[in-house]
Amino acid sequence: MRFFITGTDTDSGKTYVTSLLLRALNAAGKPAVGFKPVCCGGRQDVAALLAAGAAGPTEDELNPVFFAQPLSPLVAGWMANEPFDFPAILSAWEKLSGRYEHILVEGAGGWEVPVTVQQTMADLAVALGLPVVVVVNNRLGALNHTLLTVRAVQSRGLKTAAIVLNYPQDERDSASISNPAALREIFPDIPLIEVMHGETEVDPADFPEE
Repeated sequence: MRFFITGTDTDSGKTYVTSLLLRALNAAGKPAVGFKPVCCGGRQDVAALLAAGAAGPTEDELNPVFFAQPLSPLVAGWMANEPFDFPAILSAWEKLSGRYEHILVEGAGGWEVPVTVQQTMADLAVALGLPVVVVVNNRLGALNHTLLTVRAVQSRGLKTAAIVLNYPQDERDSASISNPAALREIFPDIPLIEVMHGETEVDPADFPEE
């Protein structure tokens, strides 16, 4: 199982969902690791993926590009006076791919967050050529954000393998209650998976690879 996991925005729940799926795969006897190509502002997400994934990889192997400032990769690179290192990411991916069958790649920010003036996170996803899982913060505005993201993924020639509707809070409002039904009508051919606040596991079978 290999997916590129993106979000409709920053803090949509990508790391949370990726960690749940990593734990489920490893519990099922399928050694799986996360891959965070670029991280900005701290490596807490990388630490979470290390804790959830199979033992073996180092922090630097899972996260080849790191910028200290909590900004987009483009601007964080400017602040650090460091160019975005695409070759380092592709090299790290090739090495990890040779060691593990099951890898979950977690993007930074949303689908089109800029990494250089000419390139975005979407270009990295295209370079890896993986089916995409879209994580959505289930709140007012989620329908618009999901439509924009899924259609952008499709425009790049990649498959949306699943939409994960993440409920970060226990509270419900009319938007979070009605969003699942609306998304199932809008995208009838894309599996919709709901992850509730405090969820401790997911079923990998809900994430079709083909």
